[in-house]
Amino acid sequence: MIYLLHYDRPLHHAQHYLGFTDDLDARTARHLNGFGGRLPAVFSELGISFRIARTWDGDRKLERKLKNRKNGRKLCPICLNEKNGPNACRSLKIQD
Repeated sequence: MIYLLHYDRPLHHAQHYLGFTDDLDARTARHLNGFGGRLPAVFSELGISFRIARTWDGDRKLERKLKNRKNGRKLCPICLNEKNGPNACRSLKIQD
């Protein structure tokens, strides 16, 4: 599964993180604790919360294809102002 994280505020130019996992709950828990990628670690250190904005069924090949676009904003329904269902995005707060 490929997932897109939308951070509540940008850090310089970055506001999204796109990754791959077989276990989304475990992976987001790692991001909340500052592990699983340098960018999520920095956001965690700064206490910036994220939401899971979107997921795709796919493999690392699709992840690479999406990352090569280098524009998470165009993939993000939050940024595109699309109406989301009540469970489309989960807000996750950084634990102190």
